[in-house]
Amino acid sequence: MLNKYARAFFTRVLTPFAALLIRLGVTPDAVTLVGTAGVMAGALVFFPQGEFFWGTVVITAFVFSDMVDGNMARQIGTSSRWGAFLDSTLDRLADAAIFSGIALWYAGEGDNLMLCAVTLFCLASGQVVSYTKARGESIGLPVRVNGLVERAERLVITLVFAGFAGFETTFGVPHIGVLLPIALWVVAGGSLVTLVQRVVTVRRESAEADAAAAEAERAQAAGGGPA
Repeated sequence: MLNKYARAFFTRVLTPFAALLIRLGVTPDAVTLVGTAGVMAGALVFFPQGEFFWGTVVITAFVFSDMVDGNMARQIGTSSRWGAFLDSTLDRLADAAIFSGIALWYAGEGDNLMLCAVTLFCLASGQVVSYTKARGESIGLPVRVNGLVERAERLVITLVFAGFAGFETTFGVPHIGVLLPIALWVVAGGSLVTLVQRVVTVRRESAEADAAAAEAERAQAAGGGPA
């Protein structure tokens, strides 16, 4: 849902910055790689130490590369299948790093195996949600559904709440750390709903496609018979 409304706004905001990078000779692929590396470093260095505020600051600074690289590619007319593949693949790595960093905190000093398990479910379900759409499209289905919690929602909910939760450990604000567990449960539940939505959609669309193919075969067979 956020993709629909936020991406157009940030595209307008980031277009001048993307144009500057082009003039400096930076390539879209370089932006993609640096952005992913920055997100992974922020998540895996800060989050396992419980530094959720500074980790979120670093991640947010790099996560906008996901829109800058595509903007650059469109401006210079080099949008390609390779660029789309690289961007999508590295997105999965970045997402995994974010939730892995949080899981490492709860498995270590955070000392909460339940929340560690919830975080790992967020990681796994997010990957599967993306896979269902990609796999459905690869077999020729339109997969006309977005779902309740897509990647943008997962990132915004997790990072915003993690950033605020970090005020407790970094600045000593009491009780605000509870926001991160709330975010994880919301993301886990929303991801599960989204997964079900996409599976149901793919099942319906595949049944419709199979029925249409069968009808076409019958029509062809009938048309090919003796007059």
